Amino acid sequence: MSNDRVIIFDTTLRDGEQSPGASMTKEEKIRIAKSLERLGVDVIEAGFAIASPGDFDSVKTIADTIKDSTICSLARAMDADIDRAAEALAGANSGRIHTFIATSPIHMEYKLRISPDEVVDYAVRAVKRARSKCADVEFSCEDASRSEIDFLCRIVEAAIDAGARTINLPDTVGYAIPEQYAALVRELRERVPNSDKAVFSVHCHNDLGLAVANSLAAVAAGARQVECTINGLGERAGNAALEEIVMAIKTRHDALGVHTNINTPHILSTSRMVSSITGFPVQPNKAIVGANAFAHESGIHQDGVLKHRETYEIMTAQDVGWNTNRMVLGKHSGRNAFRSRLEALGITLESEKALNDAFARFKELADKKHEVFDEDIQALMSDAVASPANEHYQLVSLEVNSRTGETPVAKLVVSAGGEEHQLEASGSGPVDATFNAIETLAQSGANLQLFSVNAITQGADSQGEVTVRLELGGRVMNGNGTDTDIVMASARAYLNALNLLRDNQVKAHPQA
Repeated sequence: MSNDRVIIFDTTLRDGEQSPGASMTKEEKIRIAKSLERLGVDVIEAGFAIASPGDFDSVKTIADTIKDSTICSLARAMDADIDRAAEALAGANSGRIHTFIATSPIHMEYKLRISPDEVVDYAVRAVKRARSKCADVEFSCEDASRSEIDFLCRIVEAAIDAGARTINLPDTVGYAIPEQYAALVRELRERVPNSDKAVFSVHCHNDLGLAVANSLAAVAAGARQVECTINGLGERAGNAALEEIVMAIKTRHDALGVHTNINTPHILSTSRMVSSITGFPVQPNKAIVGANAFAHESGIHQDGVLKHRETYEIMTAQDVGWNTNRMVLGKHSGRNAFRSRLEALGITLESEKALNDAFARFKELADKKHEVFDEDIQALMSDAVASPANEHYQLVSLEVNSRTGETPVAKLVVSAGGEEHQLEASGSGPVDATFNAIETLAQSGANLQLFSVNAITQGADSQGEVTVRLELGGRVMNGNGTDTDIVMASARAYLNALNLLRDNQVKAHPQA
């Protein structure tokens, strides 16, 4: 690899999934992995194979499916973790085991409760075991930004000697500032005798809003892999956002002098897919992929852009996928146009029957909307694959009465296990009444943690994308529903969450 290329390591499917409520089903993970492959991501961290049977199955399926990206599984510095990761990656065209152990004094004393010498022994043994099973091994010094530099030099040198070819220096708790973090990377590269045998990587969290800044500072200091997520998804305040890292490198080549292999026109469609699947909307003023990222309201700005775009735009909207090859579909659009649009959005269907079912849903939506946009199609497909194969609860019909000065009442017909039930309940609003009616049948005992409504496109006929997050016995699941009728979308989202909870499609936190 040339020294001016930065490897993009995407951990949306692993660290991104650790966002509360962002757990994904295997089918959703595969959709995202295929989109990441099309985007040109070098390394996809598909999960934590030992975390659960579901995570193992997801990593294995992605490893067996994806051919153009390296597939990685996380593993603690423990034999069982490493063996499970190797088993999941056995069918990968290119696989990587990513093993880690904490190196900061506070983690070694209070979490691991072992001595620094023992930490080094664990690290070396883990890297050697991983290397015996996989040629590509990455070692991470968890909480590197709060670790002592002399100890980091020691353990990094030992890990490289043991066979690690990527050394990751995570800012695990988002503590670093750019100048400090760059100095850490620079000093390690200078002081570790065998540093030339490994690629130095960074993994930054956004607790202080500095994840992207820290990552770019590290690149300037010689790091040649950046670990990031789509839309900055991740634990707490999230991770460094892939789209911001990539476009900063591309736009400021004059300052950084490096490049990536990312196919940037696919950034926007991948962002929307991840947003739709996880139920985490992208804020309008989000860099690169936010709805306002290339919008100009000020008259002075508009005048300048009309005269010469570069007066107020440092990159083109088309570079990241805005308004490229745009085809608006409607009720008169045919199957081939629909199929072509799915392909352009990176959505693949397994069979002709799946295409026919999707096309039928599209036609149903087109009867409600004059124009069907890319965002509508992404939401339509996410809604279709979000449900378990055998849904226990299905919405048959919904009627809501809501008048000023009167308590709203919802009347539903819901099928449960194939048997239809007439349900009725009141509530503080039409949505609350609908949820109360569903609970008269389900009696789930689940706690409603989040109710979120997001307009998918502009206009009064826009579909509403509703996310309902339910918690039951420590398990958390997002339900999704879309419709031009918000109450209908809400009912579908609530039933979807109940179905997923019933099917136990909830994975434990990977580091629990």
